[in-house]
Amino acid sequence: MTIEIRIGTKIDIPFALNLVKELAAYEKAPNEVEVTIEEMTEWGFGSDKQFDFFVAAENNVVVGLALYYYKYSTWKGKCLFLEDIIVTESQRGKGLGKLLFDKVVQVSKEQKVRRMEWQVLDWNTPAIEFYKKYDSTLDGEWVNCKLTNCQLEKM
Repeated sequence: MTIEIRIGTKIDIPFALNLVKELAAYEKAPNEVEVTIEEMTEWGFGSDKQFDFFVAAENNVVVGLALYYYKYSTWKGKCLFLEDIIVTESQRGKGLGKLLFDKVVQVSKEQKVRRMEWQVLDWNTPAIEFYKKYDSTLDGEWVNCKLTNCQLEKM
């Protein structure tokens, strides 16, 4: 197995989106993915850049993804938000998630962010156990809130 962890490119966007759809299916929300290849390309590489990502490639085939972006905390300052780590089902358990996570930790340290954040579903025991290995703080105090595009349009 030859695994390469590298910065994602425009060419990787279709593979990244496929992994996002695989994650949505795993999280029991297969119809919730709205983003298109064109939008992901624009938001990843265009003038309104929103995110960066790493891919895990085995023999030049993308089998994993770690997508992150920067946010700002009024209490802490610059923070990094890890939106998703995704490893295709057939490649799970081989340490690719750790390699991807470690790359994002490295970026967090290089960028001197005050906090690295992410979310995990409360039923995703394998992911929770993975993050516990890092001595992560798992915060059950905060409630996630959102307005969907449809809700915003109604306002």
